[in-house]
Amino acid sequence: MSDRASAPVSDSAAWSAKSTNRAFSAFAITLLVAGVVCAGMVAAWLPEKENTSLFWIGPLLVVGFLLAEQLAINVDVRSGVAWTISFTEIPLVLGLLVAPFEIVLAAHVVAGVGTLLGRRILDRAVYNAGLMFMEISVAFAAAEAVNRMIGAGGPFWAGAFVGTITVPLLASVLGLCALRLMGKSMRVGNSVRLVLQTLVVALLNTSAGLVGFQIVSTTEWGGVLIFLVLAGIVATYLAYSGLLREQRDLEALSEVSLRVARSGQHGTGPRQPDDDLTTGVEEDEWQLIAERIREQLNANRVVLRLRTDPQEAMITLVAGEPLPEEMTATDPRAVREDPVLQLPGTHVRYYRVADATEDITEALLRRDAQEALVVPLRGATQLLGAVEAHDRLSRWRGFGKADIQLLRTLASHLATAVDNRRLLARLRHDAYHDPLTGLLNRPGFREACAEPLRESRGGVVLRIDLDILSTVSDALGQAWGNRMVVAAGRRLRDALGADVPLARLEGGAFAAYLDDDRAATAREIAERLRAGLSVPYPVDRLTVEASAVVGYASKADSETEDPDPDVLLQRADVAVRATSEGTPVKAYAPSMGHLFLRRFQLVTQFRQAVETGQISVHYQPKVALPSRQVVGAEALVRWTHPEFGRVDPDEFVPAVEATGLVDVLTDFVMDRALERVRRWLDRGLRMSIAVNLSVRTLGDEDFPNRVEAALRRHDVPSGLLTFELTESGVMADPERALPVLRRLHAIGVVLAVDDFGTGYSSLAYLRQLPVDEVKIDKSFVLGMGTDLGDMAVVRSIVELGHSLGLVVVAEGVEDDAARDQLVGMGCDVAQGYLISRPLSEDRFEAWLRARTVQVRGARDETVLTLVH
Repeated sequence: MSDRASAPVSDSAAWSAKSTNRAFSAFAITLLVAGVVCAGMVAAWLPEKENTSLFWIGPLLVVGFLLAEQLAINVDVRSGVAWTISFTEIPLVLGLLVAPFEIVLAAHVVAGVGTLLGRRILDRAVYNAGLMFMEISVAFAAAEAVNRMIGAGGPFWAGAFVGTITVPLLASVLGLCALRLMGKSMRVGNSVRLVLQTLVVALLNTSAGLVGFQIVSTTEWGGVLIFLVLAGIVATYLAYSGLLREQRDLEALSEVSLRVARSGQHGTGPRQPDDDLTTGVEEDEWQLIAERIREQLNANRVVLRLRTDPQEAMITLVAGEPLPEEMTATDPRAVREDPVLQLPGTHVRYYRVADATEDITEALLRRDAQEALVVPLRGATQLLGAVEAHDRLSRWRGFGKADIQLLRTLASHLATAVDNRRLLARLRHDAYHDPLTGLLNRPGFREACAEPLRESRGGVVLRIDLDILSTVSDALGQAWGNRMVVAAGRRLRDALGADVPLARLEGGAFAAYLDDDRAATAREIAERLRAGLSVPYPVDRLTVEASAVVGYASKADSETEDPDPDVLLQRADVAVRATSEGTPVKAYAPSMGHLFLRRFQLVTQFRQAVETGQISVHYQPKVALPSRQVVGAEALVRWTHPEFGRVDPDEFVPAVEATGLVDVLTDFVMDRALERVRRWLDRGLRMSIAVNLSVRTLGDEDFPNRVEAALRRHDVPSGLLTFELTESGVMADPERALPVLRRLHAIGVVLAVDDFGTGYSSLAYLRQLPVDEVKIDKSFVLGMGTDLGDMAVVRSIVELGHSLGLVVVAEGVEDDAARDQLVGMGCDVAQGYLISRPLSEDRFEAWLRARTVQVRGARDETVLTLVH
């Protein structure tokens, strides 16, 4: 067996490049001309060889060369390149011994060209023809030179032996030159190793041929012995060939699976909605897969039909000979109706024009094919595509069982790999996209912005908050709120365009990234987006008004040198929090960061402040009308910070509520208030204390248990503890708040609705709430003297509260006129600066001593009454 440079095999894409490679074409033509010239010169130089059996030697040599070619095996020596190993040296050495130069040359050329035509390998015909002329010419020249050198005294076979050995060496050298011209050169070490392997195989073949000739010539029945030996060699060769075929099939399976996996890994980040999964690098990978299948099946053409994305149309890739134009222009409907592509099940179909049905025959002829292997690519739940292999490259036989088995296994691996790839693509999409809107989510936005932000000078991150969703969800249900989110996302996408990274962060919060080209107009874009989101939304038969606020942060204004998307997004969020009704669009400024840093410090230091006595409780008295009896006080929290001084409750209380520390605050105030009540009781005074409750506390199912424990611990009657809650707090989540309120009411605690009259659903829920008091919001009380509307509201609340059996408390009483008007309306209790500002514990005790007198009440108890 020897290595032949005449049959290098590669991907059809590479061969297409070779066929158009001018350097290789020039080399092939030069080789052919040189081979013909050498043949003429050798024919003229060699002495004539007398032989009377030319009529049968020539045909036998042709058969011998054909058999050697047909029993050839391709061995991969480089990616996309193979070397053909055959028995060519055996008929060649015999020809050198018994036949004239012209007969051997003709037999070799006829057999070689016939093999190329039978396999339809025409793009290398010139190169191989030139190589055949050169091989036989060099072989006979070398043999003649050796014979003349050693003379009649040497072995008769020496010249034939040397001449035969020169052929594979010459073919190897010329083949390496051809590979270099085609851009597939091998390393020097690999080239030397290949030439040595070629020489070893050539020595074995040549020796076998000479031994066989000697035995046949000198031994009776030697032909039978040689036939048996050759049969054993051929059987061993066929077994080896089968093993090698299996190895190459496994390599092909592995390569196809790896290429499919690689095609799904080119983009690991988030994809935008308009990304095409079948273009660019990925389509090149699929084309290489089709080429690999064609090469492995030795087919004239492979057609790969794939639907890599369920939302996209099926793509068709062709490896090898192009499809006829009418087949490439086929519309999807015609593809579905093609009889060759009606593929139930998963097995391979083998169609031949010679024995197919009429519709199959017509479909094959439209493909310009005589035979075809067709197999579906079926995933776990649906058809992914199909593979067609047309016309095996051999006239001696068509596709066989091994080809069918290989294609079935290839299709199974390919379908599994494509199915897994689609699953990975879906998982990747879900990991980086919001399931409701299809926009990017927070991780996806981070990935999409990271690289552009690093390369930009002044990229801008916008945060857009839609403000209306909770109201819509409460009134119409979560589904309608989701529809508004989807509609808002669509409006943003239309306004920004498809190339701008856009994400839904949570709820009605969105984020967008503007590159350097758009950064200069960031405020204008932000205003346009806010205006677009504020356009009323049609919801069923209603029209819902909406509003939006926008904050943005620029890399150019960043204090850090290279901020990441999270940093800019956090700053944009700070800008959103700094917006107001008058300025719904804000750009981030470093001062905003300092403000929120202060808030962060307050939150992190709050628990320590409680333990070290920085947090204290002040009291504002409440007086009954018209008796002027002090009935109790409201407990108000105050914080004296060692660095910031007095911190307003409106600043730290919301921050404490947002971070989940409100339970600590509520329990602290409740304990201080109950301690004060206990001291009053010890002095014979029966006055109550009111404590404010937050929204989060109303949702804490364990809170009533803590209240009961505190009342027992301080030995205070439950009726002397009042909890004030805002109606907006109750309405935020009435399903969770009402059970807690009912349990508190069952304990005996007094419940009061604070800021009554400012909510949107107070009257509807008031009868359902287990409350004992209503507190009129101070904005109405302050406006009674100048606004008749406010006076009417106060009067209505007093009358409504009394009709429901509730105590009515007015806060914000600051002058005698307001107090007198409340007395005239029948209001029960007053609270405000007219009576006293909130006072610390010591000052409150001093106020009681200075402003009240002790008298006996109707039940013979001690009461405190204002003296003036």
